[in-house]
Amino acid sequence: MSDERLLDLRLCDLDLHIEGSPVEARTVRLDAELEEKGLRFRPHYWVGAEWFTPDGVPGIAVPFYLVHPRLTELERSQMLEVEGFAPAECMRILRHEAGHAIDNAYRLHRRKRWRELFGSFTDPYPDSYRPRPNSRRFVQHLRGWYAQAHPAEDFAETFAVWLTPGYPWRRRYAAWPALEKLEYVDELMQEIAGEVPPVRSRRFVEPLSQLRTTLREHYRQKHDLYAVEWPAYYDRDLRRIFRAHAPSRRQPAASAFLRSHRMDLCRTVSEVAGVPVYTVDNLLETMIERCRDMQLRLRDSPRRTREAMLLVLMMHTVHVAHTGYPRIAV
Repeated sequence: MSDERLLDLRLCDLDLHIEGSPVEARTVRLDAELEEKGLRFRPHYWVGAEWFTPDGVPGIAVPFYLVHPRLTELERSQMLEVEGFAPAECMRILRHEAGHAIDNAYRLHRRKRWRELFGSFTDPYPDSYRPRPNSRRFVQHLRGWYAQAHPAEDFAETFAVWLTPGYPWRRRYAAWPALEKLEYVDELMQEIAGEVPPVRSRRFVEPLSQLRTTLREHYRQKHDLYAVEWPAYYDRDLRRIFRAHAPSRRQPAASAFLRSHRMDLCRTVSEVAGVPVYTVDNLLETMIERCRDMQLRLRDSPRRTREAMLLVLMMHTVHVAHTGYPRIAV
């Protein structure tokens, strides 16, 4: 089926199951990690639109694009990356979601010490947050310094670090204020290890079978969420890297050069800055258009030009990210 035909399907028309998909083995692995820690708790899983652990439900929704290769391909073409496709990344996200799920199962956020260390669970979720990359009060697990988004995310990230097999968290976070949170999670998990969770609901929230949105509309909404209003003050940087009046037409056009290096630049900046590839690509696309409008051409060697563009792209991405960028919920 072509992408165009596929995009016209509704999510509820996709007959998808975790069983038999690559995700199944990863949920089995997560259950084994919980067992290894002596915990009786096991989350339940279902297919949804995105990664999702609803408040009050001790279970995890897994995104549809991870349970069928054709939908994985569509996700990559629409978003330029597939969150959770790589096994290691998938496990990082599952451990994070397990933190939310176990919190729901035992109502951990109601405890006084939980609130003292992480804050109020009932604080409203912000539409955007302003991370402090150098802060040592939070663990670093998912990209975007996600522990800083909300107290619930702080706990989930701390739990995920604690759960990771073989991870030397005491040594890694020695002398960090975040270590106190990790020690608390360690003590708390030992305390509840043999307890049956008081919340044992197996409810599915927003399962794929109930979502009547088409794939086309789903991705339109996702594009809007990941897009960022970029300030248009980078013309001077582009003129410094490229030249407007090249001595020879043989020198490559800046727009063509950037398009040829587009995915390499976007993925590199995304990984370092903790910002989705699609968001970085939005910025680079506007830079490419400005290069074309100003008729810029290469000034230096391709290698040096790539290095200079990486620096500029990183600078503008980090500036926007650290002054408040959308909270992509997980």
